Amino acid sequence: MATFVLTDATVSINSVDLSDRVQSVSIDYSAEMQDDTTMGAGTRTMIPGLLNYTIEVQMVQDFASAEVDDTLFSLVGAVAFPIAIRPTSAAISATNPEFQGNVIIESYPPLGNTVGEIATTTVMFRPSGASPTLLRDVTP
Repeated sequence: MATFVLTDATVSINSVDLSDRVQSVSIDYSAEMQDDTTMGAGTRTMIPGLLNYTIEVQMVQDFASAEVDDTLFSLVGAVAFPIAIRPTSAAISATNPEFQGNVIIESYPPLGNTVGEIATTTVMFRPSGASPTLLRDVTP
């Protein structure tokens, strides 16, 4: 996949495909850097520690059954659940990897817009559960 415009991302939350409600999605994958500088060093040195990630999804709000609010409301503070994200709706491949993890929701704002605006919600997902690692799947 060469340079492309993100217009067709796939987002599945707790096995519910909410892609048609998503306005933006971002994944921040990082390593907590640990300072291992010792006496006599002239420059700080770092080593990678634990891995971490957050996933932020902005969606157009929908209160219908099996839509945004119905899917997210009961997940706040609940046990970890799966999330899966692909750059496009095409099949998983080396050029369209699916990022998968088990996550939790700390907070969910079901409403928060002003008069005349499209009702949206933005949710941050954090790793949790028995398998919290962010996986990059390229196997069809």
